[in-house]
Amino acid sequence: MSAATPSSFDPAAPVAPLGLVLAAALPPLLAYNQTPAATLYNQLLALAGWGLALLLWARATPNWRAGLSSPAALALALLLAAPLSAVLWRGLPSSLGLGAAAILGAGLAVLLLAQGLSRARRLMAAEALCWGLLVAGAFSIAISLVQVFAPAWADGSIIAHSGIPGRAVSNLRQPNHLASLMMWAAVAAVFITERRGWRPALAPLLFACVFTVVLSASRTGFIGIGMLAVWGIVDRRLSRSARLTLLATPLMLGVSWWLMALWSAESGHAFGAASRLSEGAGSPSRMAILKNAWALTMANPWLGVGWGEFNFAWSLTPFPGRPIAFFDHTHNLPSQLAVELGLPWAGVVLGLLGWGLIRAGVGAVRAKEDDALVRRAALMIVLTIGLHSLLEYPLWYAYFLLPACFALGLALPAPEAPAPAAPRVWQVVGAALIAGSAFAVIDYQRVVVIYAPAEDAEPLNQRIAAGQRSVFFAHQADYAAATSFPPGKLALAATRRTAFSLIDARLLMHWSQSLQATGDVEGARYLADRLREFRNPTGDTWFATCEDAASAPAMPQCQPASGVVDWRTLR
Repeated sequence: MSAATPSSFDPAAPVAPLGLVLAAALPPLLAYNQTPAATLYNQLLALAGWGLALLLWARATPNWRAGLSSPAALALALLLAAPLSAVLWRGLPSSLGLGAAAILGAGLAVLLLAQGLSRARRLMAAEALCWGLLVAGAFSIAISLVQVFAPAWADGSIIAHSGIPGRAVSNLRQPNHLASLMMWAAVAAVFITERRGWRPALAPLLFACVFTVVLSASRTGFIGIGMLAVWGIVDRRLSRSARLTLLATPLMLGVSWWLMALWSAESGHAFGAASRLSEGAGSPSRMAILKNAWALTMANPWLGVGWGEFNFAWSLTPFPGRPIAFFDHTHNLPSQLAVELGLPWAGVVLGLLGWGLIRAGVGAVRAKEDDALVRRAALMIVLTIGLHSLLEYPLWYAYFLLPACFALGLALPAPEAPAPAAPRVWQVVGAALIAGSAFAVIDYQRVVVIYAPAEDAEPLNQRIAAGQRSVFFAHQADYAAATSFPPGKLALAATRRTAFSLIDARLLMHWSQSLQATGDVEGARYLADRLREFRNPTGDTWFATCEDAASAPAMPQCQPASGVVDWRTLR
């Protein structure tokens, strides 16, 4: 295939914009899943969809190299190095490192693609992205209505079940994710109605988004609605009707709340937002986890605990009065980077991202006409998910990270002059993402049969052995080995690998038993002490035998450890 000139891309061709629409719209709408990862297929669909977008837009990026030195691209490159270096030098299982590297690498490619677009093509790309987000939002609104008002209609395959009575979770299965998607849909609605002159449609679209946020009962979503109102205040380039509609979003929130309260009182059904807000504006457990994370950061300020090792280090470090939930993330992006990468590395990454946002903000203020609409809407997409990232970790999911990276690329300055096109770069990357996602679906089946075996499935030990050969999901097979094999060397080796993914009460108990079986009684007692801190029913049942020593010999874990064990020695 010969290299194409910039003019070889036909801006009127519908297939390239359609690729962007599909990449943004389809991943949040997929409900089908297989145990043990509920949203894995959503993420793989996002990777494949954006791989398709890279293929289709390969000839449309005349100056993609210009973005290589941008602060945002440098930040993503530094993040991309983190999981790879952790695999090579810190013992992170390759299945976890490769998955993280694939998502971050895709984010970098998508960012560079968007940054390399000319202004004319940015307008087309931005409209396609916004159409995709609006389509995803519209269908998610319908799904949410079913989950709250007609939950019996949710079959789990087309419409996901909501595990929280009275709250909508969409097909992403998380209320906060639904709220962030609604914020994106609201921004997209502003862009499209302004661009197309469909201004009367904006008010009902925004009301539907706000009402769905109320159905989600996400406190993060309520703050996001305030951001929409602020947008209406500060952006004087928007039409008067658009600004007034954005300013009315808090009123829409109040009306939506009143309507749901009336419905709840009349029907007797749960109103999730009312009970959620009664818990308070903050979350004590989230504040506690941030405090614990800062203590770990201060204990490991230079290189951190290691990429992907926060849960490992936190779970195995004494924290009396710790949150009793098993957190695999600090729920705050700066805190997460600081504790895992160390202050210097995290500081550089966050500084570069901040610099990129400042450049995007300054450019959005100075932009004119259609370019102003593109850059301001793109910046709002980034800022709303950035807000969410201070309270959750949405950017660890491909269906949020990749659109956010593309929007950031659109918000940053466009190249001043075209350079020789290099479509093969994006063609190779796009094809690799599509092929890698297809392979991951096949690879995942090695793990699915462990947790959901067919009637004619092989014995468990054989299924686990096959799963441990998985490229991307071996750590999930290791969890099955760690918790089903008899305590001993094999179970202990599997435990040490799967612990990088998530440590829970069941794993701690089996881990302690395997250490005891291999002669490390002090380590077994230390892990039992950590399990006691979590005050989990699994641990309570296990420790109940300590109170009945008359009928059976007391296990060594009934006694506390004699000292603190460095969590690194347990890897």
